[in-house]
Amino acid sequence: MLSFLPGPVVGCLSFLMYVVNTLFWTTPIFTMALLKLLIPIKSWGVLCNRSMNFFATNWITCNGFNQRLTSKTRWNIQGVEGLSLKEKYLVLSNHQAWVDVLVLQRAFNYKIPFLMFFVKQELIWMPVLGQVWWAMDYPFVKRYSREFLEKNPHLKGKDIETTRKACEKYRFIPVSIANFVEGTRFTIKKHLKQNSPYKNLLKPRAGGISFALSAMGDQFHRILNVTIVYPQGIKTFWEFLCGKVGEIRVHVEDIPVSKKLSGNYEDIEFRKRFQNWLNALWEEKDMRIDSMRHDAESGIADGTHT
Repeated sequence: MLSFLPGPVVGCLSFLMYVVNTLFWTTPIFTMALLKLLIPIKSWGVLCNRSMNFFATNWITCNGFNQRLTSKTRWNIQGVEGLSLKEKYLVLSNHQAWVDVLVLQRAFNYKIPFLMFFVKQELIWMPVLGQVWWAMDYPFVKRYSREFLEKNPHLKGKDIETTRKACEKYRFIPVSIANFVEGTRFTIKKHLKQNSPYKNLLKPRAGGISFALSAMGDQFHRILNVTIVYPQGIKTFWEFLCGKVGEIRVHVEDIPVSKKLSGNYEDIEFRKRFQNWLNALWEEKDMRIDSMRHDAESGIADGTHT
C-alpha cells in the first residue's frame, strides 16, 4: 500500500503505472491485430480475437493491482454471482465520473466477457486507445442527426445497418457491450438544465439502447442494469488516482432480453413502449441510489468486497 504517501505523489505514481501497464499490454494486442490482417482466415481471426481479449483482461487485472496498491478504497459489488464468460451481455449504467469505466471493468473482470463500448467513429484517432479499440473490433458507430436525415433521406437506417454488419463478428465470440444511458456524466448543472424528473439521475436516452439492441439482433443473452454509487460524493479522476475515494458501491440487476425490446425505433408505438420501459427502469434506479447511500451511511456491507 502506497496510501501513506502524500496524495499528489500517489496520484503521479498511479498515473505512471496506468501508462506503463497500457503500453505493456497494448503491444501484444497490436501484434495480434497485425497477424489477423496478414492472415485473413476466419478461424485464425477468431483465435486472434480471443488472444486480444486475453491480453485486455490481463490489462484490466493489472489496473486492479494498481488500485489496490495506491488506495484504500472499499469496493462493495453486489449481483455479479452467476454471470458467465460464455454469454453475451448488454450492460446499462448510470454515469457520474470518468472513473465509471474503471469501476465497470473491475466489477465485471473475469465475470463476463471483456467489456466493450459503442465508440463514436471520430474517436478512432485518439492516440493509442483509439487504435486499440479498432484492433479489438470495438463497434464504431456513425450516428446521423434527425436534421441530417431529413436532408438525406436515402441514408435513413444506414447507421444501424452499418453497425449491425460490424457486429456480425461477435457471433463467433462472447462479448459484452456497455452503454452509459444518460449519454453524459451527471452534474447538478445538467440536472437542473434538463429539469430531470429523477433525484439522482439525468434523463435516460432510449435511442442509444434501442440502437444497440437493433444492431446486435438476437445476440444478447441478458441485460445487466448497473447502478454505481460513490457514497462520499462524486470524485474526479485525479482524486481517484490520489486514493481519495473512500468507497464505491455497485449493484447489478440481471434482466432477460425480451422480444418486446427489439423493434424499429422510428415506429411511434414501439418507441413509446420502449421509452416507458426505460423510464420505469430509471425510476427504480433512482430509488436504489438513495437506498445504497443509506446502506453506506449505516455501515451495511452487502456484496463482494475487493
